[in-house]
Amino acid sequence: MLRCALRSTSLWKCDSFIWTQTSLCYKSRSFAVSSQLGRKSTQGHTLKQARYYCQSGEEVQIKQTAASTETNELPDKAEKAPFYTHLQNCLCPTDVLDMLKQFPASQQHPSSIFSRMWESSKRMTDEQRRCELQLMFEHPVFEEVCERAMTDAWRMRSDDLAYSLLAVVNLGVPQNTRLVQTLLRVMQERLNQFDIRSLSVLASCIREMENSRNVQALTEALRLLLKDRIPEIQSMVVLQSMMRAVGKNSPILLKKQLATKALSLADEFSPPNTQYMFSSLAAVGLNFKPLLDVCSKKIAENVHEFPFGRLLSVLKSCNELRYRNYTLFSSISEYVANTFDMWSNKQVILLLVTFENLSFRPVVLLDAFAERIIQRSNSLTLKDLLSVLKIFSLLNHDLKEKKTEFLASVTMVLESYLPKMPPTDLLKAVYYLGLLEHFPRTPLEKLLQKDTLDQLLQKDKQSDKIQRWLHTLDLCLRLDKPQLPPSLTSVPDLHITVPAHEVKVNQEVLSAVRSIVGTDAVQDSVLEQSIYFIDCVITLQTEQLFPVFYFRIAVFCVPPTSFCFGTTHPRASLAIKLRHLEKLGYKPVLVPVLELNSKTEEETIEMLQKLIFPYIGIVYTVCDMKEST
Repeated sequence: MLRCALRSTSLWKCDSFIWTQTSLCYKSRSFAVSSQLGRKSTQGHTLKQARYYCQSGEEVQIKQTAASTETNELPDKAEKAPFYTHLQNCLCPTDVLDMLKQFPASQQHPSSIFSRMWESSKRMTDEQRRCELQLMFEHPVFEEVCERAMTDAWRMRSDDLAYSLLAVVNLGVPQNTRLVQTLLRVMQERLNQFDIRSLSVLASCIREMENSRNVQALTEALRLLLKDRIPEIQSMVVLQSMMRAVGKNSPILLKKQLATKALSLADEFSPPNTQYMFSSLAAVGLNFKPLLDVCSKKIAENVHEFPFGRLLSVLKSCNELRYRNYTLFSSISEYVANTFDMWSNKQVILLLVTFENLSFRPVVLLDAFAERIIQRSNSLTLKDLLSVLKIFSLLNHDLKEKKTEFLASVTMVLESYLPKMPPTDLLKAVYYLGLLEHFPRTPLEKLLQKDTLDQLLQKDKQSDKIQRWLHTLDLCLRLDKPQLPPSLTSVPDLHITVPAHEVKVNQEVLSAVRSIVGTDAVQDSVLEQSIYFIDCVITLQTEQLFPVFYFRIAVFCVPPTSFCFGTTHPRASLAIKLRHLEKLGYKPVLVPVLELNSKTEEETIEMLQKLIFPYIGIVYTVCDMKEST
């Protein structure tokens, strides 16, 4: 049971933090602090002074000089060599605490004690660590060390303060205890004395701590201090620790200053530095393209030096930062494809799921994985299967001559899991297969049973995702017209209505199309099947033929997100729209929005003419053929 210095107390609260142009300032304030250091008591309390921000610049200098003098009076480690020798021989936290009984308190240094206890616990298994830390907390000497740390905190060196806090937090001491809050408060006052190394240790610690008023104050102080100390930083590891500590809520100017400093050190980047830079920028929420481009190039050139976990971390950071780099993605996917036998299903799926989130289609890797699935489909778990179906369908990957074998393999696995699949997973699987225009009978029959549909609609009637899956599946069944299971004579009416996305017609495209084919032949803002928006429909008819021949061209704008990154290969949402519009009798014409934005009015008309005229030529060819017959 933790007592004394480890007891939680409401007395150690963060006070006002004040910044002036000259320095961080402080002042003293008296308030009640238990003379028993937090021991539960209804007896009297003594008033002790605790400090918080607001002292003049001159007083700060006097205080720093005094603190430096006090620090110099501490015994040198050389004089306490026997103590440190015994300390390094301790193999667990309780060994450290037992050893302390052999030495007087004057030779013991709390920072070294806490650090050694933490270092020794890192080598243990989770279960060993849990038991050992419990014994440490119950050890009577641990309480004495904590009280001594509180007493000595005001005259510790800055690096000792930083390492003490890091060790204490990692040992699992509750962060609302008087010990932790004392260390935080002392560091607030002494922050101006911290060198870059101590600041780095402190930064590493506070980014892992729970949010509290003292942590917030220290984080804010660190941000303010860094503005002037960035030029001093010459170590990439230190710089990255600072970046991760200041967090996403720090001022954008500070983030860019740190990133610019990192860019100036780019020539010194080691492979781990480049990977860690991605996660550091993600930690501050800054997409700093010049720095990311440099790191991407170095990773692409040395991709074989990175273990799987680091490559995956880079891709996840790219997704978080909304950063795309085709060379980086290609190098990673090609490396994994070329060493494919090294990787397990789980690793490949994790990588492919991340690529799908980035809208990147790694063709060679997908083909290699499809071949493995065809040969060893029984190795897929249900979770693996759902991930595989999601990846291949959303990326709209075409396996060409292998498609039939692949779909047969995943269908066999799906049917093996049918007896224990929950309705939502079944809907997911059938929906993903429907996007690939594959409708296996047995899973479809089970999904369309009244009981299954009732469970889905009742359980998830407020879920937009479930509604859209069912709506899309309903469209596929009605427009693709697959062969239904024998038990179904017609497609059941699911009564699903999904609000269409609010899209406005592109006036520039509409105007250009009207100038090409005339106003009467164009209808704008057409919504098909209550979901597929078309900017304009061109209707051509041949009245000289009987029966009258109508030809409809659907012209619609497409954002870059509708394509797989770096290509014009349509993703699932666009692919199924194209498929269904063709089933409805349209000839789709895609107008890339990104390309459109960079063109003049004359260039837009010329581009649309090239897209539309091939279809107009088809009409005249049909007319000529009809007349000749």
